[in-house]
Amino acid sequence: MKWLRGCVAAFRFLTVLPLPTTLGTDPEDLPRSLYFYPAVGLCLAVAAAAAAFVLWNVVPEPVAAVLLTFLLLAFSGALHLDGLADTADGFFSGRDRVRTLEIMRDSRVGVMGVVALVMFLLLKVTALMSLDRNHAVRAVFFMPLAGRCGLLVMMALLPYARPAGGLATIFFAAGRAGPALSGLAILFGTAWILAGPVGLAASLLAMVIVTLFSLYCRRKIGGATGDTLGAACEAAETGFLLFYVFLHGGV
Repeated sequence: MKWLRGCVAAFRFLTVLPLPTTLGTDPEDLPRSLYFYPAVGLCLAVAAAAAAFVLWNVVPEPVAAVLLTFLLLAFSGALHLDGLADTADGFFSGRDRVRTLEIMRDSRVGVMGVVALVMFLLLKVTALMSLDRNHAVRAVFFMPLAGRCGLLVMMALLPYARPAGGLATIFFAAGRAGPALSGLAILFGTAWILAGPVGLAASLLAMVIVTLFSLYCRRKIGGATGDTLGAACEAAETGFLLFYVFLHGGV
């Protein structure tokens, strides 16, 4: 039952799915939920791939790319994009660690946050537009999975950055190497089976981006926050897509 609660907690935290029960709402379920992040990613992957297959058959590719990008962000209620915007506002403010963390906690979005949102969304849309149906279906299958594994990698590499605590504190209270390693095994194994060397290479490079971003976060604010986790998810999704497009040479 504990593992079931952890699984439900993962879906509650990472998606906007309206789950009818109170299962998985106990804060103690959240650390255990980390092991189920890849499962959430795989479920979202199937939904995204199915949507891509339909959209690339019924509407022009530019329209399909925009609609699919919207679907990907809708899975989480744009939670990770919100983290990306807050991280950009803080990191590019030119302030010290304490002030940077204060800016990141501010609910208002600044210029750098808007720029980050626009650039990441444009990258996703234009990259998807460059793919034919079969490659688009395959790429968007791995994007949600890579994004959720990116969260695990950052949590495994960094401590929590806010001394006073915050929303993500509970995820850093227990061992995090196990969930990260199991998530990477699922990501790399699935990529190799379904997309071969290209899928595996794109997955590896996406995780390299998350690792480099994590090192930058350690230098900038001394660790991770809920906002940087959201930014890591977006970086992993976008990184995988861009590398997939590059390695395939577009269509």
